[in-house]
Parts: sequence; C-alpha cells; structure tokens
Amino acid sequence: MTLVDGASGLAVAAVGAHDIVDEHEDAAGTTDVMRTVLACTALSSTATDDDVRELIVCRDRGFHLLHLLDGDFEGRLFVHAVFDGAGANLGMARYQLKAALEEMARR
Repeated sequence: MTLVDGASGLAVAAVGAHDIVDEHEDAAGTTDVMRTVLACTALSSTATDDDVRELIVCRDRGFHLLHLLDGDFEGRLFVHAVFDGAGANLGMARYQLKAALEEMARR
C-alpha cells in the first residue's frame, strides 16, 4: 500500500510487499489517473457534497484501490493498494482499507 501526494505525484510512504510494482513509478502513474478522473465532468458531480472517493481498477488477475483522503492540505493525498486476484476479495479489501484509514484518522 502506498500513500501518494496527488499534487506532486510522489510516494509519501509505503508499507507491505512491493514486488508487483515500484511504488515511486506507480505513484506518478496513479496520480495522472486521479487527476484525469477528478477533472472529468462526466465522473464528477456538480453537487459539492458528492465527491469522488474511490477508484477501483480491475485486472484479469487482481485489482487496485485508489482511495482519496479527507484533509486540509495543498494537494489531495490518496492511498493506492494493489491486490492479487487469487486470494483477494474486493468487498473485504474496501472494508479493511476504510477501517484502517478511520483508525489512522483517530490518532
């Protein structure tokens, strides 16, 4: 899992196995994806209380979760988590990621 600064495209912190992707290259690429989605009027709402929160990218053998974090900072921080499809469950991954982020926010 990688914490990414959406303003600069840099990996701020990383935890876990990163043998699938290089977290620094990945941070730059996923930042481009997030910027594109957030700039797309078809995907973003005109209502201020209905923002994009999470992107799910499904592959043949796994998936990626890109989850935007709340906060008052210059760029938007987001978490990028990569899951292997053989042993991962999308619903449980989303639930556990949300629980971990809520725990971090309490500290």
